[in-house]
Amino acid sequence: MTSAAPAFSSERFTGTERYVATDDLKLAVNAALALQRPLLIKGEPGTGKTMLAEEVAAALKRPLLQWHIKSTTKAHQGLYEYDAVSRLRDSQLGDEKVRDIGNYIVKGVLWRAFESEEPVVVLIDEIDKADIEFPNDLLRELDRMEFHVYETRQTIQARHRPLIIITSNNEKDLPDAFLRRCFFHYINFPDPSTMKEIVAVHYPDIREDVLRAALDTFFALRDAPGLKKKPSTSEFLDWLRLLVNEAVSAKDISGAQGDLPLMAGALLKNEQDLTLLQRLAAVARAGQRR
Repeated sequence: MTSAAPAFSSERFTGTERYVATDDLKLAVNAALALQRPLLIKGEPGTGKTMLAEEVAAALKRPLLQWHIKSTTKAHQGLYEYDAVSRLRDSQLGDEKVRDIGNYIVKGVLWRAFESEEPVVVLIDEIDKADIEFPNDLLRELDRMEFHVYETRQTIQARHRPLIIITSNNEKDLPDAFLRRCFFHYINFPDPSTMKEIVAVHYPDIREDVLRAALDTFFALRDAPGLKKKPSTSEFLDWLRLLVNEAVSAKDISGAQGDLPLMAGALLKNEQDLTLLQRLAAVARAGQRR
């Protein structure tokens, strides 16, 4: 098997019809391609980090392999796992396949990416959910694009260097040694102009006055002081869908000053924030009566 080839020089990500990518985000993807380094994407939940990997793979016409990280995920699971329990059971049953230990090696996402006949995009999603040592445990493999399988005495080398996109919700700091090996980009929360572009992709026929009222209400809500969880882009799109389905008018969206938004449960996801806004609304109404 040959070592990883220095590809990607001619590939460029220019965005897709389904995903509104800012110029700096497209520049970040293309920098990762040129440098052949993992692209580390941070940003608020719901800003399209996971969807970015899907759209980059579609734009570059590459297969996408996804590795969604949990708190219990270990780095070696991305390489392979040895199913010793199944082998023991089969040996007790006298199954002949126990003679080949390779029958009990389960290939992980990175193994499948390394042995792919064509370049792929690998998504390592929400890396900050894992143990703090998880990123460091992958440093050698991501640097050298190879790893050793001790059970079968194989060395697996990448046929093509995959584009690795790593997302983080910033729940914990990542090790400096890991950060040095990545190209980093933070997805800023969309401003109203960019949000309008995003809405146009999902709801191209929405009425202008409805969209304007919804945007004003949404961004005023995000600016409310003391919110524990600000509503995200994905939650705004869900809320818009409800408004469109219920044929809510722009006037009803705006409502009285200080009122909670209609169907606020699509935007606010905990009782503390609902209570806070109800108190703010009560104060605003009291001020109007004076």
